[in-house]
Amino acid sequence: MATDTRPDVIESFGEVNKTVGMLFRYLLQVATAFGIAVLAVLLLFVFNDAVRPLTADPGWHLTFFAVLVVPTMVVGSYLYVRDRAAFTFGMTTVGLLMVSLMFASGAALVFVDLLPPVLVFGYTVAVAAGVGVVVGLERYSHRLSFWTRFGGTVAAFYFIFTGFPGIAANALGVEQLVADLPTLLRVNLAVISPPEWLFVLGSIGILFAAVVGLRFASLRDRRTGLVAAGGSLLVVTVVTLLAPLVSVTQVPAAVLATMVLLPMAAYAGGVVLDRPEERTGLVLLVVVVGGALLGELTVGQLGFAGPSSWVDWQFLTDAHSRNPENAGLYPAIGGSILLMVTVALLSFPLGVGAAVYLEEYAPDNRLTRFIDVNISNLAGVPSVVYGLLGLGVFFTYLGQPTGTVMMGGVTLALLILPIVIISSREAIRSVPNEARQASYGMGATRYQTVRRVILPEAFPGILTGTILALGRAIGETAPLIMIGAPSVVFSLPTEISAKVSAMPLQVYAWASLFAGPNFYQKAVPAGVVVLVSVLLAMNSIAIVLRNRYQTDR
Repeated sequence: MATDTRPDVIESFGEVNKTVGMLFRYLLQVATAFGIAVLAVLLLFVFNDAVRPLTADPGWHLTFFAVLVVPTMVVGSYLYVRDRAAFTFGMTTVGLLMVSLMFASGAALVFVDLLPPVLVFGYTVAVAAGVGVVVGLERYSHRLSFWTRFGGTVAAFYFIFTGFPGIAANALGVEQLVADLPTLLRVNLAVISPPEWLFVLGSIGILFAAVVGLRFASLRDRRTGLVAAGGSLLVVTVVTLLAPLVSVTQVPAAVLATMVLLPMAAYAGGVVLDRPEERTGLVLLVVVVGGALLGELTVGQLGFAGPSSWVDWQFLTDAHSRNPENAGLYPAIGGSILLMVTVALLSFPLGVGAAVYLEEYAPDNRLTRFIDVNISNLAGVPSVVYGLLGLGVFFTYLGQPTGTVMMGGVTLALLILPIVIISSREAIRSVPNEARQASYGMGATRYQTVRRVILPEAFPGILTGTILALGRAIGETAPLIMIGAPSVVFSLPTEISAKVSAMPLQVYAWASLFAGPNFYQKAVPAGVVVLVSVLLAMNSIAIVLRNRYQTDR
């Protein structure tokens, strides 16, 4: 291709000056460093008020510096210089351990105080049965039409979750002959009364073990995958049985072992099998975990007092109190978990479905362009407007009680729905058009192309955008205030129609003038540290997924 050397074109670029370009580059670097430094100072200020590290004994600091900080810096520096890939692997495993511990603690809260393990097990079996019906219809009923398979799927899920004749029994005046599958399981299992931790293994344990098995099977063979899955369940069972020896109840122990050890095994074991030259990165994980345990044992034996932090076990497990020293965030943490589950169940399928339709099925006409413009505009609407929308629609017109789990979840789902749609559309749009044409060339229909080509390729990007949107929803306060959610609750909500609070709303209540300066100086920093830690954990998952997706591409 020839270069355009016309004088008017050359003059339009101006005089070439490398000095100006370098100054502009350095200016951008300085601006970026300044922004990061200001944010770091603010976070350190809040962290210092919440954790108060300087209140610990000097011996406590020296002990952890000697057994944790120095070995970690030495090993990390060595790996960084000698093997950058092993260093990255080691840092990722350490981060995965911290993030999985945080989310496993939230899941343990659900199993202990919100949902009985037998209930979770019953619905897990019901969902598995429904998925089995769908897979069977898809694999062994090729001669059936799409609408026949769709009707069979709907009927299967209807009878599994509502029984026979199901929810229409009262309306038709017919006695229900067979209860739904979760109810049947709960009634029959109540007669046997097995340990509750078995239900944890039967629900999330089998799921995580299956992920470990699939990971190892993809790297080796099916036999290796089966051995890995069985070994994972065996390890979790042993850890659960030994948990009472260290004064830990078995249900939380089963949840923590499942959601911490198995993801670590899936990731670390997969990397070691796939890239054995990076296995030295595990030394960094051993140094960090071993140093933390050794430091805790040493300061306990020597009697060194640690920091008098406001973020302690009591703060995480107690409810609100009139005394800031006894105030806790536990009901707000449980409320945030229920809200996020509701938001995810509502926004993810609707957002992804709308994105697939707009990108793959919708014609290019005025109506579609009008919808595109309005989705972009809705993504920038202030969150308080969505709170007013939720209050007007669900309270004024539908007569729903204010401040409930369902009302808060639906309002927050509406808030992030445009963001989920936009991010999902961008992920779908990033799939090369050649992949679509190749699928069509092989005789696949549009539905088969979307299901087997487009969505698998776009799913990492879709999941990343959804996690970032959920990170915004978990930190919102204005919509919850507008729908009448209470600032302070003293117990966890047990149903979707119960009143609910959330972490940002509880922090807002502590920061108000009515709470007093003691709450502002003690409870507020602690609540901010917990909330920011959750947000950073969610964002870190999105970053890892994005990097993994870019590497695979």
